[in-house]
Amino acid sequence: MIKLVMFLLLAPQLAAAAEEKKAVPESHFSMPKVCLNCHEPREQVYRGYFESVAFKAKAIQLKTDDATLIFKFDEEKLKVELGDKTHPAEHLREVKKGHEIEIKYEERDGEKHVVALELKPPIDLPAEKLISVAEVAKLVALGSEKGKFLLVDSRPLPRFQEGFIPTAVNLPYPAFKKLAADRLPKDKDTFLIFYCGGVTCQMSPKSSVAAEKLGYTKIKVFHGGVPEWSKKNFTHLTAQFLKEAWIDKDVPHILIDARGPAAIKEGFIKGAVALEVAKVKAASKTFPKADKKAPFIVYGATEADAAAVAKAILATGQTNVKVLVGGVAAWTAAGHALEKGEPGSKIAYVPKPRPGEIAAEEFNALAAKTPEGTVILDVRDREETKAGTIPGALLIPADEIVTRIGELPKDKLLVTYCSTGVRAEMAYHTLKERGFNAKFLNGEPTLPKKVELKKPSPAKKRARSEGC
Repeated sequence: MIKLVMFLLLAPQLAAAAEEKKAVPESHFSMPKVCLNCHEPREQVYRGYFESVAFKAKAIQLKTDDATLIFKFDEEKLKVELGDKTHPAEHLREVKKGHEIEIKYEERDGEKHVVALELKPPIDLPAEKLISVAEVAKLVALGSEKGKFLLVDSRPLPRFQEGFIPTAVNLPYPAFKKLAADRLPKDKDTFLIFYCGGVTCQMSPKSSVAAEKLGYTKIKVFHGGVPEWSKKNFTHLTAQFLKEAWIDKDVPHILIDARGPAAIKEGFIKGAVALEVAKVKAASKTFPKADKKAPFIVYGATEADAAAVAKAILATGQTNVKVLVGGVAAWTAAGHALEKGEPGSKIAYVPKPRPGEIAAEEFNALAAKTPEGTVILDVRDREETKAGTIPGALLIPADEIVTRIGELPKDKLLVTYCSTGVRAEMAYHTLKERGFNAKFLNGEPTLPKKVELKKPSPAKKRARSEGC
């Protein structure tokens, strides 16, 4: 019976997501699919998520759903637009990974060069339309019925499945017209609160306007959305979402069983680590660094058990903590099995390798004894190599790879490295785009002091830039 109820509740959301996906042309990769709800694709323009900037290579890395792209820029000429303000290129050092940006570019010498760059600014909303995180938290604590409100998550279903603010229902803005009649209450005086992915996200503001047009009279927007909520509060996810959006997709996470030893002996969710509330502070020494935003998913015998552990984890500085609605009972009611034996005892979080990333151990082995079919490619500036380099490595600074592409063999594996992994990854994407077999080291290599570089022929030397 529970399975049937869950299916009936989620079937409209799943159908809407399928319709959403069907409506997006597969050929559009100049921006993430979700951006197509508010923006039209344009020639010579890419919209996506900022990944990194390398001033020494004068390059920016941008990610869309389907591709990672590298853009060259002129540090002296580049202006960074943010709302009504203009910043110098140096401002890119302050841009957080994942910030939505738009790049206008032109093709020159086989590379994309930035003509204009715009950072997506916060959506400007009147103060009377906003509700604070503290006010939302108070209402959530009361519950929808007692608090007389409806909290609406305007994000697409895949984002909702990753975790939602407790009590929220999902009404994706792209499917608002189709689903509003079923998801919103009949009483037009119901207090509606819309939220989405943060201050730059347009989905909750646009949903609030759409709700006003339907005649709803009490509407607020929680502007900070999930990012602000998650700084001090846990989100929820269902048993189905845990299975389909996390476990089945093999998305790295830390699964915590908040119950005591006696309950755990009866069975636990595969992959879980036992951690009671009294032991969280001591265990926090083994937690991943908070800036990694490792997902902690907590379940218990009751939601109160899980909430206590989740709050204790949040108190250690973690900002991506989720609680399984209904705990173990919901998991088994959904038809999922429990493991027997001993659960894990150590917290371990291993993010998925980035495309093309080579493990440090594998890189070290190649560097110690480079096979005939492999070339270690040092993409740092020559000045940096004075502190040491890998014997036998070929030096081609990242900003010279395209102009010196003819020096590289296509029948060998090229493994790039730099001082941090940023330029090495950019070089990897540049090489892959041109048909090379490549990998990169995502981090700082261990280098010997002795400088041993393969020198290019005098005719192929280029002027080096020391960067900054």
